Amino acid sequence: MNIKNKNNVLERNNNNALIMITGPCSVESEQQVVDTAMQLKKTSVPFDILRGGIWKPRTRPNAFEGVGSRALAWLKKAGEMIGKPVGTEVATPLHVELCLSHGIDVLWIGARTSANPFAVQAIADALKGVDIPVLVKNPVSPDLALWIGALERINNAGVMQLAAIHRGFSTLDSGEFRNKPGWTIPIELKSRIPELPLICDPSHISGKRELIQSVSQEAVDLLFDGLMVEVHCNPDVALSDKEQQLTPAAFKQLMDSLKLKAETTEDSEFLRHITLLREDIDKIDTDIIKLLGERMERVEKIGDYKKKCNVAVLQPDRWKEILKSRIEQGEQSSLSSDFIENLYKLIHEEAFNRQERSS
Repeated sequence: MNIKNKNNVLERNNNNALIMITGPCSVESEQQVVDTAMQLKKTSVPFDILRGGIWKPRTRPNAFEGVGSRALAWLKKAGEMIGKPVGTEVATPLHVELCLSHGIDVLWIGARTSANPFAVQAIADALKGVDIPVLVKNPVSPDLALWIGALERINNAGVMQLAAIHRGFSTLDSGEFRNKPGWTIPIELKSRIPELPLICDPSHISGKRELIQSVSQEAVDLLFDGLMVEVHCNPDVALSDKEQQLTPAAFKQLMDSLKLKAETTEDSEFLRHITLLREDIDKIDTDIIKLLGERMERVEKIGDYKKKCNVAVLQPDRWKEILKSRIEQGEQSSLSSDFIENLYKLIHEEAFNRQERSS
């Protein structure tokens, strides 16, 4: 994928500042979006795009689903009043057409839409020949291929101003979050497409405002290119997602609290220490791989014995015993149970496949 950003809307500036997108979850009225925009301007916090939802896809019916197309003019007016480009979510070709006719500057595709290749392709077809920045949120499920596929469909339509938005994943157990962060997936996306700007949406990951700072700092520490933060002039009366929206004053506090990190440094003391530690890690990794190879040799021998004695490959009780004991051992070494469980599931899958091949 060849991403070429043609303006500064989706690029970090020379000061390495974050790409910042902010504004209300939903454009509820002209007064509300104008008040939010003016209060944001008053904070003097730099940001790049004023956001606002026009159409709100809700999980269940009878919830507030946005004002609709008449709110496009309100959003555009608010942006013009503070001198900022404006952006909103689109889910259909008609949404694209209406946004373009109202001069909306930036579009994004939401998580529910990016999970549906038919819907993404329809939007891509509507964007052919249009030079406008488009941001693509990750699908609701943790599926990197589906996310890349959505980006490719928009890119293939001729859109060269692309960015990805990470808003977390809907899982049965999201813990304290509304959507589980699953940081490894956006990190892998950035690894595969390094030129693609990667923006974090801490509002949707958090689901509640008290977690937004920690999630935002985590994204900054992971060298995300920007943040999309929901800000409302009066969040307590917001018609959608009020628990995760900040006031403009709280947004300023958030931005003041963030500590930007450099990707690297030329400091000789830092480089000396980190080089020594990385050499240690390389040696440990060599030992780990060697031990895993020896483990699989034993696994294959067990598979041979099972075959000779007509014993099933899968041994559920043994697997439960391994998982329980390894998690306990991991905790003694300050390794999280989730990490050990995920690691041994991979090891167990490989062991099962090897014994299957020999049976």
